[in-house]
Amino acid sequence: MGKNKLKKFAEMETFHNVFQCGARETLEGNPVVAMRGKWHEEYFHNDNPIVLELGCGRGEYTVGLAARYPDKNYIGIDIKGARMWAGAKQAELAGMKNVAFLRTNIEMLTHFFAPNEVAEIWITFPDPQMKKATKRLTSTYFMQRYAQLLRPDGLIHLKTDSPFLYTYTQAMVKENTYRLLVDTNDLYAAPATEDIEEARSLQTHYEHQWLDRGLTIKYLRWELSHCDNLIEPEIDIEKDTYRSYGRNYNTSDSNNKSNN
Repeated sequence: MGKNKLKKFAEMETFHNVFQCGARETLEGNPVVAMRGKWHEEYFHNDNPIVLELGCGRGEYTVGLAARYPDKNYIGIDIKGARMWAGAKQAELAGMKNVAFLRTNIEMLTHFFAPNEVAEIWITFPDPQMKKATKRLTSTYFMQRYAQLLRPDGLIHLKTDSPFLYTYTQAMVKENTYRLLVDTNDLYAAPATEDIEEARSLQTHYEHQWLDRGLTIKYLRWELSHCDNLIEPEIDIEKDTYRSYGRNYNTSDSNNKSNN
């Protein structure tokens, strides 16, 4: 590990808004485990809804949402601490009281949040994991885990550039009869509504990159009302033909724009 990363990790240990529990770290005695069911009381000191951003990266979206919506509490979650440092430091310096960061694996969320403790989950530009559904953050594997944290009317938001992940998630939502609230395959061409404006009010660094490359941003919002007898969709989906930092994206994506 480079000196710069070590410095960031050391500095994060001093931030009051950062909690850490990686896969190789023991759960027993870890302070973040003690926060389970107590985030409102022990950290945020209010009863405002708690919103998670999964795979928050540098934390810019978490911090941006927290600044825009002070009546909600936001927790950015990622395993990459050196990236998270940027958002955590920004929030710390700004004295933001409705922001926290948790460095951990997403599979471990049930150790840190109690049933009904979370109101919403944002999944922003995740790896589509085209080869393995159980690693896909919108798969039924993860729906079962999210349902253990979310309120009965809990919401999940997906913003993605990936046609594959968008199509898969549409099918997953339909197959399991979740209530679909918003569905657009071109967020920035969709008619303006309150829900749409919330989704496009902020853009991440990667989102700017996708837009600059001519990719459309897809957005889905659904209500996670149950986790019983979930069904994985069995459909053939064309794989994305571009990579994160390549320009050889699927040109058919730009030919299938519609306003939903």
